[in-house]
Amino acid sequence: MSNNTDTVKVWDPFVRIFHWTLVLSFFISYITEEDFLTIHTFAGYTILTLIILRVIWGLIGTRHARFSDFTYSSQTIKEFIKDTLYLRAKRYLGHNPAGGAMIILMLISLSVTTLTGIAVYGIEEQAGPLSMFYTQKDSLWGDIFEEIHEFFANFTLLLVFIHVAGVIVESIIHKENLVKSMIDGKKRSDTSSHQEGIL
Repeated sequence: MSNNTDTVKVWDPFVRIFHWTLVLSFFISYITEEDFLTIHTFAGYTILTLIILRVIWGLIGTRHARFSDFTYSSQTIKEFIKDTLYLRAKRYLGHNPAGGAMIILMLISLSVTTLTGIAVYGIEEQAGPLSMFYTQKDSLWGDIFEEIHEFFANFTLLLVFIHVAGVIVESIIHKENLVKSMIDGKKRSDTSSHQEGIL
């Protein structure tokens, strides 16, 4: 690339479709809760399917989609967050260390949320793939799984807010629209980009 205004393709179509479908599915599931159980359940199954596909793609996908490209040591993550707070964080072409850690956290939190949701669905509604283990309602286990389900749903929402804040700060620091890049897949290519270990 000859100048700082050139762009390079970073996010493949799967990563972009996964990202926005997950955003939509999570907020649909969060706002429907038990009031619209069918929609809530469908959104939950969609999230679980997306997680499974993302894990597979994280192992065999394109360079910036692979887990090996965005996992960093805890020390590197801490240093990056500190530099971000001082508005001097390095620019990464792919996901930065904090972004990589956030993705792992979200995948774990969403996995627990969906799996406990399926458990609650099986216990309280005698429906879904786990219903075979519950011939009648079990209020104790139902309450336990529901508490875990609600905690991780709220924890995921907190992670979303932190993620959005991070995107805004990074966009300001490096003067680029990171939301747009997750739509068209392109980012500015220049010599200031940190090339190794990117998500």
